Amino acid sequence: MPSPPYLRRFIPLVLAIAVAQTAAADVALPDPLRLVDVAAIAVDGRAEVAAAKARAEALAQRPAIVSAPEDPMVSASIDHYPYRAPEMEGGIRYSRSVTIEQKFPLSRVRTHRRDAALADAKRARALADATGLDMVQDAQRNFLMLHERRRMRIVIDEQIALAQQLVGAAASRYASGAGVQADVLRAEVELARLKAEQQVQTAQSRAAETMLNVSLGRPAQSVIPALSYQPNREEPASQAVVLERAASNRPELGVGTAEVDRAKAEVEVMRTMYKPMAMVRIGQARTMADGAGAMVMIGISVPIWRERLDAGVSEARAMQRMADADLESMRRMVSGEVLAAREKVNASRTQLVALESEVLPRALVATDSALAAYASGKGSLVAVIESARALWGIQAELVMAETAIGDAWARLDRAMGTRQETKP
Repeated sequence: MPSPPYLRRFIPLVLAIAVAQTAAADVALPDPLRLVDVAAIAVDGRAEVAAAKARAEALAQRPAIVSAPEDPMVSASIDHYPYRAPEMEGGIRYSRSVTIEQKFPLSRVRTHRRDAALADAKRARALADATGLDMVQDAQRNFLMLHERRRMRIVIDEQIALAQQLVGAAASRYASGAGVQADVLRAEVELARLKAEQQVQTAQSRAAETMLNVSLGRPAQSVIPALSYQPNREEPASQAVVLERAASNRPELGVGTAEVDRAKAEVEVMRTMYKPMAMVRIGQARTMADGAGAMVMIGISVPIWRERLDAGVSEARAMQRMADADLESMRRMVSGEVLAAREKVNASRTQLVALESEVLPRALVATDSALAAYASGKGSLVAVIESARALWGIQAELVMAETAIGDAWARLDRAMGTRQETKP
């Protein structure tokens, strides 16, 4: 039985969608997935980067377009067709000609237009680089968020194990007559709260996986393998070094420089408008009286409307001053961003080291001591719960500190316009 016409029209579309989804799903991630892998995959997989690169490739063709001379004009004409005159000798009844005409400027306007187009192409390439860095930072932040969610699940599992010990200790004291039932119920409440938080973290992990897939240019429902991430505890480079790197690599400064170059080229284009345009026409003509012969015509434009030309130059110079001011403003903004990002790394690094080396070990000792004392019949359940909650808060703070220092390094890299491939 033949398929209905509307179904035959939709079959190619369905097949195309299926093939596209299959191709996207075939992109396998490294196992384990590292932060450096995320940076490379984001650049290759994001459609935004592909679009920016395509635009840069398109604008790279503009210099050849705008600098080319005008196309020559080939024309055939009847120059004179008499109504009553008889045919002349040779049977020629009218005058006719075939000519070729070429216009060209008597200035370097084509060169200056080419310079302006080259500046536009340079600006597009810098914008493509900036887009790539933005996509890398977005993917890295989603990677760190997923790492935080998965680490929190592990921490909550450890907290649940500790809460179960607390429930067991409270139950033992109650069974021996040294405790009260309220302590058992209070400990069970803490255990139930942690199990509910465990479910919340599971859902948040799935949401973070979706965001990471999208930021990598993959289908949202794809599986994310295990993550491999160790916080970078190195001290950042000096202020002079990070400022130098930002000045050399920041694509936004390349955009500003290209805009200045284009504005300068536009000034030169408007200045060349004071010079005339020439025209040359050559060809062959046949007249009724003289027969075949050659014809040559030379013309030149007369730029007499000086007010319009002066206004064009003034406008171009004003645009150049604006581009210079924008570039200077961008330089100051970049300097501020990179120095602030550097100090953010220092602050995150200090917090992480303090939590790892000083705060968390003391909290672990305090909680173990309180739990041991309560299990032996000393101390109160309230003291144990307070100590355990303090420990849990510090553990969560440590996980967030690991994410914060990774995010701070990502911000610093973005502020410098670099991608550090050696980082974990």
